[in-house]
Amino acid sequence: MADLHTLANHLRRIDGRGYKAYKDIAGGYHTAGLSLFVDHVQGDPFAAPSRVRVRIPMSAAGIPPHHHATKIRRTALEDFLLRQVHHAILRIAEGHRGSGKSGLVTVDVGGPEVLERTGVLVQRDWVEVRLQAGLPAAGRRVLGRQAEDMLCREIPEIATRGLCWHHLNATEARSFVDCCENQAFIRERLGSRNLVAFIADGAILPRESGASSRPMLNAVPFRSPESLRVSFDLPNPWQGASRIITGMGIPRGVTLIVGGGYHGKSTVLQALQHGVYTHVPGDGREYVVTDPAAVKIRAEDGRSVAGVDIHAFISGLPNGMDTARFTTGDASGSTSQAANIAEAVEAGATTLLVDEDTSATNFMMRDARMQALIEKSSEPITPFIDCVRDLYLRHDVSTVLVLGGCGDYIDVADLVIMMKTYVPFDVTREAREVARRIPSLRTPETPPSTEWIHPRVPLRTTLDPSRGRREVKIDARGRHHILFGTEDIDLQSVEQIVDPSQTRAIGFALNLARSRYMQDDPSVPELLDRLDTHFETRGLDELAPHLRPESHPGNFARPRRFEIAAALNRVRGIKVSL
Repeated sequence: MADLHTLANHLRRIDGRGYKAYKDIAGGYHTAGLSLFVDHVQGDPFAAPSRVRVRIPMSAAGIPPHHHATKIRRTALEDFLLRQVHHAILRIAEGHRGSGKSGLVTVDVGGPEVLERTGVLVQRDWVEVRLQAGLPAAGRRVLGRQAEDMLCREIPEIATRGLCWHHLNATEARSFVDCCENQAFIRERLGSRNLVAFIADGAILPRESGASSRPMLNAVPFRSPESLRVSFDLPNPWQGASRIITGMGIPRGVTLIVGGGYHGKSTVLQALQHGVYTHVPGDGREYVVTDPAAVKIRAEDGRSVAGVDIHAFISGLPNGMDTARFTTGDASGSTSQAANIAEAVEAGATTLLVDEDTSATNFMMRDARMQALIEKSSEPITPFIDCVRDLYLRHDVSTVLVLGGCGDYIDVADLVIMMKTYVPFDVTREAREVARRIPSLRTPETPPSTEWIHPRVPLRTTLDPSRGRREVKIDARGRHHILFGTEDIDLQSVEQIVDPSQTRAIGFALNLARSRYMQDDPSVPELLDRLDTHFETRGLDELAPHLRPESHPGNFARPRRFEIAAALNRVRGIKVSL
């Protein structure tokens, strides 16, 4: 490995030359206490930035082993260090200097969710940060001295400031890692406590705006009803010296969240759908912890569906279409919501999160008058109200349902929580009394079959990531779109994707599945199991196709199996066998 002075001298020599002269700097360079690797050099100043890594021996970084002793703690530490590197960039990097992306140094830091990422890697013997760097240019001419300053001074200083323990706030680091471990501790124990979610007393659920993930100032702190209050004895203190945390436990079964408009019903559900992820301390929702197999369900007009069994919800369509193998390129609100439920259960969901506002009305409910006007033989839809208990009793799939206008669901609920000025009240007894005094006039409808969800086998040949001359061409466009070969996978209705780097990882996970794990025709659940095992044992680096050993893998954040399945199910050209 060359000395860093060698890189500095070379950058001075190519000052003023054409931009392609930068190609020769690819490689590794050593200086006291760290190594710099230039893994990819961009083709021009307007292309995607160059990929650079800095590795520091653990003996120099000095990170206490306790902070990365387990997978949970290591992931939390890596996220914390990534945020420290980001802060160091803001303090140290000079920023834009020249054409295009010249001089810009970035790292793939996330929002309030703590995700497994490829941005920082902590190992027993070293710690490494992966950065993007825009090599400086004037037009398409090398700015060698500016590049020397960026690569030989700025980036090593950024890495040292962000990764070395003596530069960090040790108390803040310990609190961050401990908080993440506490959340994982609660999440792992929800099942044994017969809960699908936990919301701590004092949590701040509202966000400052619909476009912000920051907690709302002066929001009403969450306060659990006495009848639903539970406690956990945490492995680490969470408030001062206390290890006991109390809050509201939502039990398994069918739970309704009701209340007037603007009283916090949907806010609670949004917190729950993001509670499948660990959150940073101070987010307000860090102790909102949800079943990791909870999936948000909504209607999604126009989506494609491939061979999904929805006959428990919809059967006997007038056109004779087989709803046990339902396929369409343009699903309606009701058929899309039915497919979303069936696909979630196929992928292993154990809790469904449903908001009346984003559901298809005819899928959710058929009242007594409509039943009298349209006889059952003319109605192919068995509404969700008549399926939700069957989902729980026969398939152990719980549902948390936000409602503001359909009181008939009280008849099928185990628990009714009323939100009033952002405070929850257990009104189950009152709701049942209302149901007794004002009985529903509708007739319950029996689903056509309780035996459903037959795992499908996606056909490898119908998953094509090629575009033009490129064998693999995959791009993420924000959180909601993946360009997979020539296919645009629309994920706008997949609400539990929280980071563009997850979206990018989902696209490449589909390619990993196609290239490595689909040769023997696994079912969708088997394929998802294989990807989960891969990520657990081998990490995310191998998502990058044609990756060289020990090189910058790009920016990936780990997605859940449910969002990978959602993307697979929305590939319009996908075909399946049963």
